[in-house]
Amino acid sequence: MMKIVFMGTPDFSVPALCALVEAGHEVLAVVTQPDKPKGRGKEVLMPPVKEKALEYEIPVYQPVKARNPEFVKILADLKPDVMVVAAFGQLLPKSILDIPQYGCVNIHASLLPKYRGASPIQYAVINGEEVSGITTMMMAEALDTGDMLDQETVTLDPKETGGSLQDKLSLIGGKLIVKTLKKLEDGTAVLKQQNEAEFCYVGMIKKNMGDIDWSMDAVSIERLIRGLNPWPSAYTEWDGKVIKFWDADVVDQEYEGVCGQVVETSKNHLVVKTGKGGLSIKELQLPGKKRMDIGAFLRGYQIENGTVFKHM
Repeated sequence: MMKIVFMGTPDFSVPALCALVEAGHEVLAVVTQPDKPKGRGKEVLMPPVKEKALEYEIPVYQPVKARNPEFVKILADLKPDVMVVAAFGQLLPKSILDIPQYGCVNIHASLLPKYRGASPIQYAVINGEEVSGITTMMMAEALDTGDMLDQETVTLDPKETGGSLQDKLSLIGGKLIVKTLKKLEDGTAVLKQQNEAEFCYVGMIKKNMGDIDWSMDAVSIERLIRGLNPWPSAYTEWDGKVIKFWDADVVDQEYEGVCGQVVETSKNHLVVKTGKGGLSIKELQLPGKKRMDIGAFLRGYQIENGTVFKHM
């Protein structure tokens, strides 16, 4: 069993921490991002990883900058065999990477070298990938460039969302890191260099990415809706309000009119013209309201044919 410092922040990281504890490893400390105010009330909330660490009674550190020399010394004094990193949220300097005997191992939510960067899960859905997966890798100074250790794949469901794929990959990551550490410990781990010719990089997801451009084709918009579910969500402007879309189906048919125009509407049915094909809206949400299926929405709100949803 190994002495571990675990570094992670969001829900994605929690199953890995649990798996390490349940496998019998000694988690010396958990390092996570500082508590932050969230929501309308700006209530200060702990990162999910901190909540789980406190349940396990593991010491928690929340440095604003992990590269701060005083904090690097704290990590060095812990003398971990290995550090495990899963969506921590800060780049680690060489001074930290060099501390553990077995190095720093990252749990990355893509099949590297594809989708290095901050948002591999959302982009796998947005780009229509059929498979995704988890890569465990040795960390290097440049983001997601280190040698790969293990990979495990998962096939995306036709209605996969960013949220559902994150849940699947987080569980796979927890199981895979336990296997990877066993190989590192017993000397059977095989390092594989990434093919630099095959890499692509994806940056942070920004809220305005959800602003639907109706001149895009229906297939791309439907993927965007799923990829940005649950955050930041895909949205448009209707009647001066921001309306969020949570589920839609592609209609393989061309329509007259302008992009963003409602071209079919009935009791339980609403289709919007896109740059190519139509988009049948299945679930949506108005400001301050709960999500509702299209039938419930149309019982309370009237949308005529010819109404145009606007790119904000």
